[in-house]
Amino acid sequence: MLELVNVKKTFNGGRPNEYTAIDGVSLSLGENRLTVLKGPSGSGKTTLLSLIGCMARPTSGRIRLCLSEGVPGFSGNGGSPELEVTSLPERFLTGIRRRTFGFIFQQFHLIRGISALENVMLPAYPLGEPFRIIRKRALEIMETLSVSHRASARVEWLSGGEAQRVAIARALINDPPVIIADEPTSHLDTNLSREFMAIMANLKEQGKTAILSSHDPIVYDDPVVDNVVSVRDGKVDGRAA
Repeated sequence: MLELVNVKKTFNGGRPNEYTAIDGVSLSLGENRLTVLKGPSGSGKTTLLSLIGCMARPTSGRIRLCLSEGVPGFSGNGGSPELEVTSLPERFLTGIRRRTFGFIFQQFHLIRGISALENVMLPAYPLGEPFRIIRKRALEIMETLSVSHRASARVEWLSGGEAQRVAIARALINDPPVIIADEPTSHLDTNLSREFMAIMANLKEQGKTAILSSHDPIVYDDPVVDNVVSVRDGKVDGRAA
């Protein structure tokens, strides 16, 4: 479970252009559930995702991470069962991001000039596993996503759907319990958007937790979605479960 308690995020504090992107949000997100943060552009969805995924720190409030199998990599005995991540040093946050969250970005952020397979493998290198093990796991994930035949292709040669699947494979390479996706269908057509949601349904069946931001009805109206949280002007409408 992820819990946010009265979280606020302000940019340019104390300056004339001070801006509050997230304003007093309290939210509980359950394990093995698919939650969609729904709202218009500029509502605060991306900032909220960055806080949930430990990519940014709140200006005030608390964020707790509690997973049934502990927080991966945080302690030597399987991970801490509950962790207040708000004020952890950056070196701990880096480890938590690497092992707990798989990120799927709106623009994919694949590295041009190298192969799809190399892009998928990149997040696993800091964990120190042997290259052959990482490569084998990457190819297996790409096979499940029906994109292994493009493993040696440079990412700039991929179609939009193939690039999306490579981005998903990259997010899964460290077997994170939580998947975070920011507007994942914004550059996809209707068929590819539905394919993406089918992949999310499969990941949920595997026990993953997914948190997506979207203003696409194909996403938030999909029957696999457990909770839809409306975000507007940095505030949320109700609490997820």
